[in-house]
Amino acid sequence: MSMLRMLIKEIAHRKLNFLLGLVSVAAAVALLVSVLTMSDASERETVRLMRDMGFNILIVPKNTDMADFWSEDFAKEEMPEEYVHDLANSGIITIRHLVATLQKKIVWRDRKVLLTGVLPEAPVRGREKKPPMGYTIPRGRVYVGFELARSLKIKEGGTITILGKDFVVERCLQEAGSKDDIRIYGDLHDVQEVLRKPGKINVIEALRCLCTGVELADVRESIARVLPNTNVAERGSIAVARAETRKMVEKYAAFIIPTVFLVCAVWVGLLSLSNVRERRQEIGILRALGFGSGRIATLFLGKAFLLGLLGAAVGFAVGTGIALQFGPQIFHLTAKKINPVYALLVWSAVGSPALCALASYLPAVVAITQDPAVTLQEE
Repeated sequence: MSMLRMLIKEIAHRKLNFLLGLVSVAAAVALLVSVLTMSDASERETVRLMRDMGFNILIVPKNTDMADFWSEDFAKEEMPEEYVHDLANSGIITIRHLVATLQKKIVWRDRKVLLTGVLPEAPVRGREKKPPMGYTIPRGRVYVGFELARSLKIKEGGTITILGKDFVVERCLQEAGSKDDIRIYGDLHDVQEVLRKPGKINVIEALRCLCTGVELADVRESIARVLPNTNVAERGSIAVARAETRKMVEKYAAFIIPTVFLVCAVWVGLLSLSNVRERRQEIGILRALGFGSGRIATLFLGKAFLLGLLGAAVGFAVGTGIALQFGPQIFHLTAKKINPVYALLVWSAVGSPALCALASYLPAVVAITQDPAVTLQEE
């Protein structure tokens, strides 16, 4: 009888044992495939959520009094608008999302408000274009902070006058619980015009890259080479939250994948060992009939290999289905990034049989080293 026929008869005779192994392998592959299929969306979603916490790097004129800056939330000193373009074209990779602003506290309608001009985000040379963080406000229009809009009954689409210039209210912002609630945002050049400060800004906001090994000192050094007449400050709480969240996600992925592999390998190994123990007499008879160690080992390892191959196919289909069904419900912002990853089918078809064969190696060694005379005497 050929080994293939023996293998088929073995599987048919012990359906439950094979089915349990197939379910365990398919479940492990499905979990890995679903996690890895959604991993890109997960990473992008985490980045987007952390990005939405706000800018964590602030570039201000060198002679800025930082005590005044933190109390006022803007720099009283000014610098040329060209600085943001110089920085964007410098090729620095430690920062991204550069937004230049001109901010000044003014009295408007008997209230102290923060008038903030925002320049559309400057694209950083050499970096992939990302969705902008800062506001892109059309000329002649403004965004009004929550508290100002609420208390002064300002409505979207209405017109307000700021320092002699009329603006259309493009948007009334949601409550922020910070000084942003008393801000009026406009296009940078509109604000420069009404403040009579053409070509001037006083803060450049940016997002520090979470690249491995990049510290704040590195960011300051690279910016100083391009803009020596500036200081660099960091909003530490935002930076720490982003870094810690990124590390947590990476640690979780580094833990879950090896753990699933290990549990799967142990389970398949235990099933194979149980199979060997149950069939000690059968193995003894096969040895007595002249079946060599190689053929018996091939029987066990071949079964494990087939188990891994079928488990990989079933697991890939189930895991991909889970990712496509539930991924968009979990990752709303990056749902479109969740697509079947067919490379995982190849890795599963190679890795799963190899893992199953490895897990069955020791039980196979036990099977081929049994003395048939001793085994048959027990019978």
